[in-house]
Amino acid sequence: MTEQSFANVFNDRLEPTPASIEPAGSTPALEEDNVSPKTRKPTSLDIAEIAKVSQATVSRALRGSPLVNAETRDRVLEIARRLHYRTDRSAAGLRSRRSGTLALLLFEESRDEGQINSFFLSMLGHITHSAARRGFDLLLSFQQLSDDWHTDYEVSNRADGLILLGYGDYLVYLERLRRFAELSAHFVVWGPMIDSRPGHFVSCDNVLGAQLAVEHLLKIGRRSIAFIGSALDRSPEFQRRHSGYVQALRAAGLEPNPRLHREARSLEAEGYRAGIELLDTQAHFDAVFTASDLIAMGLVRALQDRGLRVPEGVAVVGFDDIGPAAHFNPPLTTVRQDTVLAGEYLVDNLIKLIEGQRVESRVITPELVVRASCGARTV
Repeated sequence: MTEQSFANVFNDRLEPTPASIEPAGSTPALEEDNVSPKTRKPTSLDIAEIAKVSQATVSRALRGSPLVNAETRDRVLEIARRLHYRTDRSAAGLRSRRSGTLALLLFEESRDEGQINSFFLSMLGHITHSAARRGFDLLLSFQQLSDDWHTDYEVSNRADGLILLGYGDYLVYLERLRRFAELSAHFVVWGPMIDSRPGHFVSCDNVLGAQLAVEHLLKIGRRSIAFIGSALDRSPEFQRRHSGYVQALRAAGLEPNPRLHREARSLEAEGYRAGIELLDTQAHFDAVFTASDLIAMGLVRALQDRGLRVPEGVAVVGFDDIGPAAHFNPPLTTVRQDTVLAGEYLVDNLIKLIEGQRVESRVITPELVVRASCGARTV
């Protein structure tokens, strides 16, 4: 299986320092004669005695468990540094039946095996950092490479839980998630919430994001606004963006024109194809809201190849705010999903599920980022 381990080396974060811990409050000074690394290897019990907490609390604090408050966790980590303490991940895993690893499984639509969706790359970075801060390694693989995620990762003790990004055909994916939940697997999903199942989902408010985009286009005087992206049940995130597009038009007294809608997946090539098809209808439009930045980029190239200028002839707004969006020509107006917050929520919810806590799914509020592709002044 092709996969990559993103190591969170706890040792690197617990570098020894020459200073000793001074007495502070109820925390006694360290007695170097008793716990010096020159005489014996310090244990979590040593940390517990000095910090005046249980050994279980020390264990939780060292792996970043949300069950430990920040003040206690910081005190435990400081004592661990002074003791030159090193965690034995293998031994800890054998005792707890935990691997100390989270698996991140991507679904990639591109046929080019050398490419990963830029939005997922941004999420990957923030998820990795969030997991590292909580004492977990991250194992990266692709959903398509496994037929049984639960057995391949949790049952085999390769990972304590899974984060799922992307899904392809959502109706097929949904059945898989239901079976996964029936096994009491620990998993969280970046995507739309289903079945009111708490804790498993973190998503963006896709309807609101689309409304922000279309309302902005209307505000700057565009009236014939097309939509490129799926409106089918198999693509619920795009479907909700289409719903927001329709709601914004109707709120302005405009009825969506079916001729100004083209289905497309989140690929640049799909945006180009849909753009050419839209132009070939010869229907009038002065703006396009696309369901993703990749679609928007392909669309802009299609418009330019047909001699139309963006934004003078057609204004374009995307969705996601992927890294290349700000450097595109023209820079792309888009709806930003907060990937920093998304990464924090995904990791936080998954760890709580692993710890046996009840958590609720979360919805992140999007933000419109105005750049040159819509013809409005950048804010």
